[in-house]
Amino acid sequence: MGKDVIVACDFSSAQATFDFLDRFTDVKPFVKIGMELYYAEGPSIVREIKKRGHKIFLDLKLHDIPNTVKKAMAVLSKLDVDMTNVHAAGTVEMMKAALQGLERPDGTRPILIAVTQLTSTSEQRMQDELLINASINDTIVKYAQNAKKAGLDGVVCSPLEASMVKENCSKQFITVTPGVRFADGDVGDQVRVTTPEKAKEIGSDYIVVGRPITAADDPVAAYKRCCDAFIG
Repeated sequence: MGKDVIVACDFSSAQATFDFLDRFTDVKPFVKIGMELYYAEGPSIVREIKKRGHKIFLDLKLHDIPNTVKKAMAVLSKLDVDMTNVHAAGTVEMMKAALQGLERPDGTRPILIAVTQLTSTSEQRMQDELLINASINDTIVKYAQNAKKAGLDGVVCSPLEASMVKENCSKQFITVTPGVRFADGDVGDQVRVTTPEKAKEIGSDYIVVGRPITAADDPVAAYKRCCDAFIG
């Protein structure tokens, strides 16, 4: 499996998204559509970006009772996305239901990954506010093992945890890692961050990069910088 850079298109409208994507004339980046854009524009934005030739990670982080998640995933799978996700905290049963819902009549399905802990969550917040007394590393490993047990393809985790997840699950278990910033950039509201170079070294399979590319003076150059550092 090849490594890839996923560009987080965290825009509030279709127009802003297309204005950004139109700048990429020679390459079609793998893009992430998150809650803001999906809730603003609905399924049509997914269909249009797909029609333009981009791979899509639909980042909606489903977390509900198993039957509800199964039915929602059956709807999302018809959008022909390439990757989607759930919260691992929803339990093994919910993750299994998500997989069942995603499978298309021809047997294909998008890559399904689970969020372990958000990159904005520190160990102190997790323990003080969520009352999870285990360390953040132990929690992430356990959630990843649950995702693997459910049959998922991998997890979303910070790049700092990618190698730990692979050691405890398998080298083939996919790690999709947000929280990637250039060494000379701003970390924003994320706590557990690293650079594209370090993410490659650690063993991330996909890195998700938002503002360092989307807010750059030259997004195409910033995207190329990321790809050169992470993919080589």
